[in-house]
Amino acid sequence: MAKVCKSQEEIASEAINHALKALRKRHLLEEAAHGPAFLALSRPFASQGSEWKEKAENLQVELQQCYKAQSRLSEQLVVEVAESRASKALAEEKSKALADLQQELTELRDECSQLKTDLEEKIKSLEVVVSENSELKAQLEQMTNKANKAEAENKMLIDRWMLEKMKDAERLNEANALYEDMVERLKASGLEQLARQQVDGVVRRSEEGAEFFLESNIPSTCKYRLRAHEGGCASILFEYNSSKLITGGQDRSVKVWDTNTGSLSSSLHGCLGSVLDLSITHDNRSVIAASSSNNLYVWELNSGRVRHTLTGHTDKVCAVDVSKISTRHVVSAAYDRTIKVWDLVKGYCTNTIIFHSNCNALSFSMDGQTIFSGHVDGNLRLWDIQSGKLLSEVAAHSLAVTSLSLSRNGNVVLTSGRDNVHNLFDVRSLEVCGTLKASGNRVASNWSRSCMSPDDNHVAAGSADGSVYIWSISKGDIVSTLKEHTSSVLCCRWSGIGKPLASADKNGIVCIWT
Repeated sequence: MAKVCKSQEEIASEAINHALKALRKRHLLEEAAHGPAFLALSRPFASQGSEWKEKAENLQVELQQCYKAQSRLSEQLVVEVAESRASKALAEEKSKALADLQQELTELRDECSQLKTDLEEKIKSLEVVVSENSELKAQLEQMTNKANKAEAENKMLIDRWMLEKMKDAERLNEANALYEDMVERLKASGLEQLARQQVDGVVRRSEEGAEFFLESNIPSTCKYRLRAHEGGCASILFEYNSSKLITGGQDRSVKVWDTNTGSLSSSLHGCLGSVLDLSITHDNRSVIAASSSNNLYVWELNSGRVRHTLTGHTDKVCAVDVSKISTRHVVSAAYDRTIKVWDLVKGYCTNTIIFHSNCNALSFSMDGQTIFSGHVDGNLRLWDIQSGKLLSEVAAHSLAVTSLSLSRNGNVVLTSGRDNVHNLFDVRSLEVCGTLKASGNRVASNWSRSCMSPDDNHVAAGSADGSVYIWSISKGDIVSTLKEHTSSVLCCRWSGIGKPLASADKNGIVCIWT
């Protein structure tokens, strides 16, 4: 760039010199051309006056032209000089920029060299890390193989232990079955006599120390008003052939009451949620509670100790029942759209039934082979306990079923629904054999429980207005309306010995009626 600029300056200088030389040459030529004029002027003026005058005028014109040409050349020279200076300044700027670029290029080359060095170091470090990773993978694989072997050995030991436990349980079950068989044989004569003592459909027990089955009379008086639970009482039941009442409430407790004196006998603790339903084994040894904590809790009634916590449901458990012929089988329903069958001896689930409609109420058949279930879609369904297959179903209510109660002989099932209707179904044909309703009777919740009297002559159901309605099954009419509660009545239950009747409400108050 400097060479280019230099050559332009030289060209400009040569052009100026050339112009000056041309002017000198022309001046000399003009002097030579004007020589005769000067000679003529030296002659006498009179003789050559007109000629000189003409020549002087011509020379003056030529001189003016020369001056004009000189002026134009001067202007061109000034322009050329200015352009030369501008070119020189531009060349200097270019030269400076070129120097800066060269310096920047040098710095970039140095930086590139440094980056290349760093990259080589990183590659070496990466190779070291990859090598260490490979070694760690090899060690991990060895440890995994060892863990798999240990897990397999552990599983084998657990299987052997479980097998031994199952063998022990089977031996214990065989011993229990043998003992029960011996007891049944010893009671055979007493049972024969019991079967013969049937008067007007009322069975009386004559075994020593046992209560009698009495004809259920219509209660009219509140004998005791018990403040049983804080926050509401959702489930109550009587012990088999006893006047002892068991209640469960939202305060997560289960309580046992003596209805003869109205006193609290014992309390069962350990439940982690509200008690939504209760059931008891026919030998009165174990109580099972369905809980909003998604679990079922099994207590030994005598000791108050939690025997099992049955887990497996994924939503609140709202219904539970125990087989009427065995203390081993329990069925439960939850709002996870499942019905589960449990083995109380082993403490785990043996079968799961999945259905699209949630189940609100459950009951075993008298032979323990069939499960009755009442669902939110208003249908009553029957299931086989062994296979879990749906045996039959019937549209029981236009709204959700809230309660199921089986008659003493197992031939009739009572269903209650949110449509405020109580239906009686013949179990064999699933046809309606009775419908009970009243203008003031309104079912309070999805788990409002109604009941049948032990002699299968009456139905008791609570209402949202705090009343307890009692119907005669044979007449289909209301025979009594009990008023003592100040909030919605959630459940009613008759003692298996004919009296008393118990009812519970949303305030946790339990009334004992005689």
